[in-house]
Amino acid sequence: MSGAPTCGQFLVQVTERLRAAGISSARLDARVLMAHALNINSMAIFSHPERPLSEDEIRSVEALTARREKREPVSHILGRREFWSLNFAVTADTLDPRPDTETLIETVLDAVSDRQARLKLLDFGTGTGCIPLTLLSELPNARALAVDISPAALAVARKNAISLALDSRIAFLKGDWGQGLDGVFDIITSNPPYIPDAEIDGLEAEVAAWEPRNALAGGSDGLDCYRALAPDIVRLLAPYGIAALEIGMGQHDDVVAIMAGAGLSLREVRADLAGIGRCLLLARS
Repeated sequence: MSGAPTCGQFLVQVTERLRAAGISSARLDARVLMAHALNINSMAIFSHPERPLSEDEIRSVEALTARREKREPVSHILGRREFWSLNFAVTADTLDPRPDTETLIETVLDAVSDRQARLKLLDFGTGTGCIPLTLLSELPNARALAVDISPAALAVARKNAISLALDSRIAFLKGDWGQGLDGVFDIITSNPPYIPDAEIDGLEAEVAAWEPRNALAGGSDGLDCYRALAPDIVRLLAPYGIAALEIGMGQHDDVVAIMAGAGLSLREVRADLAGIGRCLLLARS
């Protein structure tokens, strides 16, 4: 190719490199990474494919492409991920917010009869803070406490609270689930680690190699965190409160049994867009 490559030409090259690396979303990822490197809207790549690239721009795109070829998640490369139409900072210290978890948000909001109420929220294993912060964005008079064992994850969550202008309504606590907590909460949420330990290395490389293992590993059967959470939820849940837990595929019966043994009954199981039971809504028995 003579002369400087154009946006359109380089998009084809980057796409082919990512496809050769086994990335199924190669064209989309190539467009997103190029737009980020060039500091332009991704649609501009299509509307002005004839635009020539400078040497500095080529180097910037190639640097991001090389990272993605190693299967580093796009969200890590960009440093952000959209969730519920909100932008969240993400790092290698946090689980990437996923569309599946929006099912939990929908479930909680549908169960709240008065969104103006002064509700107290508690989120276990908060990571980026995407669950409590999203709920606060929809519940204007609610306040939240977000717990995580990882100081690095809590730092990311605090950053997200500030960027979303919600920091005045949320507190963060380093802790091991509910140990040392008291009081009662109207809504308790958690997306705990639920992948059986032996299955993690077989997950897609973006997850197995790049996401924090302590946010994935749920013990030998994937249920250890639910066993740990159950007594804390019962102890901290207000008499007429609700708890919403994300679960993995096929875990419905086991998690319901664990929660029932602690004194919680199932009010609803909500499926995600793929039809998989993804969120359990629970209340005191």
